[in-house]
Amino acid sequence: MTVEQTHLIFDTKIGGTKPVTLSNREIQCPFCHRHLLDGIIAEDGPVMLLHNKYPVLKDAVQTVLIETYDCTSELSTYSKEHLYKVIRFGVEKWQEMIDSHEFSSVIFYKNHGPYSGGTIWHPHMQIVGLKNIDYTKNISVESLRGDIILQEPGIELNLSDKPKIGFFEFNINLENPAYINKLADYIQLVVRYTLHYLHRSCNSYNLFFYQINGRISVKIMPRFVTSPLFIGYSIPQVSNRGAEVIQEVRNLYKT
Repeated sequence: MTVEQTHLIFDTKIGGTKPVTLSNREIQCPFCHRHLLDGIIAEDGPVMLLHNKYPVLKDAVQTVLIETYDCTSELSTYSKEHLYKVIRFGVEKWQEMIDSHEFSSVIFYKNHGPYSGGTIWHPHMQIVGLKNIDYTKNISVESLRGDIILQEPGIELNLSDKPKIGFFEFNINLENPAYINKLADYIQLVVRYTLHYLHRSCNSYNLFFYQINGRISVKIMPRFVTSPLFIGYSIPQVSNRGAEVIQEVRNLYKT
């Protein structure tokens, strides 16, 4: 029987050995040399899932999903065929870990850019089984709601009016699994908007996948330097540009 925890233990010694290509492109990218990789779990062409070589989290099973052969590529530029393959592959492997019933919960997320908390530039995601922590207890349903940007039967894209951290947080709520390609389309749309239209200095984002109340939700969070009001007091802020941002995303969707 597991004992539920609220904090993860990070192995600093292992963390100090990780290659950091995000801040130093002179360091050899491990994901570009696939013939040297081990611990491979599954692959579908350029998309590969493998055990994380640097398991910094205690009481967790860490895996990495490599999205592409191309180290300089990025999700907003993927062809539709490749985009759908990456998202479908990731959701399937995430679900397989959940269905194993070996974990209190399984987290699925992506880091991109210097403010995202990542270390490797090469496009990838992470799927991590947490043995003693249920992440769903930390996610309020209210943070996944907001003003509708786009909506179709079975799926919606909104701008959160009660964000977890603050400013602009986009949510995609998928009620019907048959719309997984549309989920991928909405993810790519918001990532494209975030990196190229939201703000001249926005070069980072996170994707967070959730399963709450039988529904898949994805939070796309543009990342900047985190507000001290949130760090010190857990007070999120909401931008007064919300209506403009919603219209800008709608306009981009039409192009």
